[in-house]
Amino acid sequence: MADSHDMPAAAQALRAEGLGKRVPLPSGQLTILDGVGFTIAKGEAVAIVGASGSGKSTLLSLLAGLDVPSDGSVMLDGQPLSALDEDGRAKVRGEKVGFVFQSFQLLPSLTALENVMLPLELRGDADAEGPARAILAQVGLAERLGHYPRQLSGGEQQRVALARAFVTRPAVLFADEPTGNLDTTTGQAIVDLLFDLNRVAGTTLVLVTHDERLAARCGRVLRLDSGRLVSA
Repeated sequence: MADSHDMPAAAQALRAEGLGKRVPLPSGQLTILDGVGFTIAKGEAVAIVGASGSGKSTLLSLLAGLDVPSDGSVMLDGQPLSALDEDGRAKVRGEKVGFVFQSFQLLPSLTALENVMLPLELRGDADAEGPARAILAQVGLAERLGHYPRQLSGGEQQRVALARAFVTRPAVLFADEPTGNLDTTTGQAIVDLLFDLNRVAGTTLVLVTHDERLAARCGRVLRLDSGRLVSA
């Protein structure tokens, strides 16, 4: 993959330059990330892998604008995340980003349909129900629209989460250990669905995982070791 100097800006979904993250501890500063830089092209599927504590989830938070770096910068679909305040970053996330988490992160008081409608409603779309119904049918949950998360299996909850992530047609989808709470068979089905949805939508996928088989399904693997990028 060409680096950021060779790839035209219009083709870049994400660019990280010199990313560092440090947190103060009583004993001094802890460096979580140090000098991480790479470019991800639009439409690419990239896995971020590394041992527990290597900085994977912190890197994901910085790339998505959920957190701010101590050093360096992030460009997401042409938006300089690091230069924006929290409201500005939230606006970019609402317009350009989808998330799938290990813990599903569904709102328990909302039905499957309402959970998927929510990001469209927050964005102010005139019709949230139509697209939400359509994508829930696409993930095989047309018969589960009125069910609450507690009435759904883990695999079904993650299907709702996938539908919610893709319904806004995000430029970039971030998935953090999306199969971490699922058994092997269910997890495999969710992975197949994730890649199918991603291919159809042409989304840029950034996937954090410790599962090497899952990482191998991505076009490229970024490997972190103790906060440093060791292969890209």
